[in-house]
Amino acid sequence: MSDEVRVELFVEDQAHEQLLVPLVERVAKEEKAVARCQVRSARGGHGRVIREFKTYQGLWNRRLMGDVPDLLVVSIDTNCTTFAQTRSEIESATRTELRDLLVAACPNPHVERWFMADPNSFHVVVGHRPALGPEKCERGYYKNELKKAVRSGGHPQTLGGIEFARALATEMDLYRAGRTDNSLKAFVDDLRTKLRGMRRREHG
Repeated sequence: MSDEVRVELFVEDQAHEQLLVPLVERVAKEEKAVARCQVRSARGGHGRVIREFKTYQGLWNRRLMGDVPDLLVVSIDTNCTTFAQTRSEIESATRTELRDLLVAACPNPHVERWFMADPNSFHVVVGHRPALGPEKCERGYYKNELKKAVRSGGHPQTLGGIEFARALATEMDLYRAGRTDNSLKAFVDDLRTKLRGMRRREHG
């Protein structure tokens, strides 16, 4: 595998973007690569991500998007459906010839839970140890919990906690976070598998 990995990201909002970019960069670095992330969609929610992802693939198929990237990362919240359903929706929106490049991120139920998945590192970065407990499905629940955790850490309300995304992605114990949140573990494991597969093909 070459040192540089080109990654196209399709994410539904700023919270996804701010966490996923440094998380992808970190995992790539651990796998002896440098991820160059291009964010293609970061606004408009779940439906818009899928539409823009399909549009991008259509343009690529007509050779209007330059070289195909090394990886396609698509991130949408499960929004209280199942992880399997959300992953299947992303896979179904992916052209067959690009399936091997796909890494689906499906935070369950919302990405703000990923911010707090490792309470110990969250405490190091923010100054408060959140208690996640069992997954809760209410709309906005984890967004509010993240805001409350930031306030409890003694910080003013600015971006609701997403301003800590890069520090959290860097500090997070991914094994511990993955034990707390299966959807985060699935994403990290799939990303590592794809990166290692690229390395094997490179040195085949």
